[in-house]
Amino acid sequence: MGAEQLGLEGMPQRLYTCTPSRLNTWLDCPRRYRMTYLDRPMPPKGPRWAHNSVGSSVHNALAAWWRLPEPGRTPEAAGTLLVRGWLTDGFRDEAQSAEWRERAREMTERYVATLDPADEPLGVERTVATRTGRIAVSGRIDRLDARGTELVVVDYKTGRHVLTSDDARGSLALAIYAVAASRVLRRPCRRVELHHLPTGDVAVWEHTDESLQRHLRRAEGIAAEASAADDAYRRDLPRPRQGDGLPVDHTPHDDLFPRIRAPSAPGATSPATAPKAAKPPPAKTPGRRCRTQSRRVASRQASEAGRGCETRSRRPGPGGGLAWRWVRPSRPRSC
Repeated sequence: MGAEQLGLEGMPQRLYTCTPSRLNTWLDCPRRYRMTYLDRPMPPKGPRWAHNSVGSSVHNALAAWWRLPEPGRTPEAAGTLLVRGWLTDGFRDEAQSAEWRERAREMTERYVATLDPADEPLGVERTVATRTGRIAVSGRIDRLDARGTELVVVDYKTGRHVLTSDDARGSLALAIYAVAASRVLRRPCRRVELHHLPTGDVAVWEHTDESLQRHLRRAEGIAAEASAADDAYRRDLPRPRQGDGLPVDHTPHDDLFPRIRAPSAPGATSPATAPKAAKPPPAKTPGRRCRTQSRRVASRQASEAGRGCETRSRRPGPGGGLAWRWVRPSRPRSC
């Protein structure tokens, strides 16, 4: 007879440790979430995407620009830092990389020309953290400004999507950063800004205490779903003996971590507890499109983990017919 383990009443609930990126990954693609944060050994990552190289290069250049002495903070210095730290991964060839390097240089210099070199930010690439009764969350802010008695969270964006105040208002990451910065530095922080470098536009939202609390409750709800799936995965995953060299089969857990999940309605069942859904019929027209999102969105999601949201292609199936299969792109996407 096995001994029953007794629970300890009154013990505090285990906090779910996360970042805004981890929470958003669960929302975007639970399968990619599993491959990134749970599967061990971690599946091999694919090559970087060109648009990620552009974004990383610009972010690094802006961070380095603020670290220069004030007299050296000129637009030309920002362009030089961009060229010096340019990342070439993901581009089709050297010519395409050089073309986008020049675009990024002009974009960075144009943006820096609008900044006051003497207006020293309170933090650049600063890590902040906070906790609630359910989660312990941390993240890194691109720039944290001190304007008067209040703090302002600034996030750089280099993508094609034209930003609006709705993007700033609905950003879970920016809201978490605002709460964490306020608690760490003991100063009010309600204003969040998205700086879109390609257009120079700034999307602004002024949060209230109530709206920030709603974002925290939303983060706790996402964390509860992800934590339930994590526990089910770890409970059922076989533990191979050390040194046996046998790979771990993760496919029995695919129902808990579907490839792409549509936005859930309030009160919807989480993937960790939902019954297995019937497979949708194949699309009538072949093409390299993800099941519920466009190729552009799916490519952006897959770029973070290198795999997870593959595209579809018609390949010979049993009996010589054509059948749909999920396959990875044959070449990296370029800008």
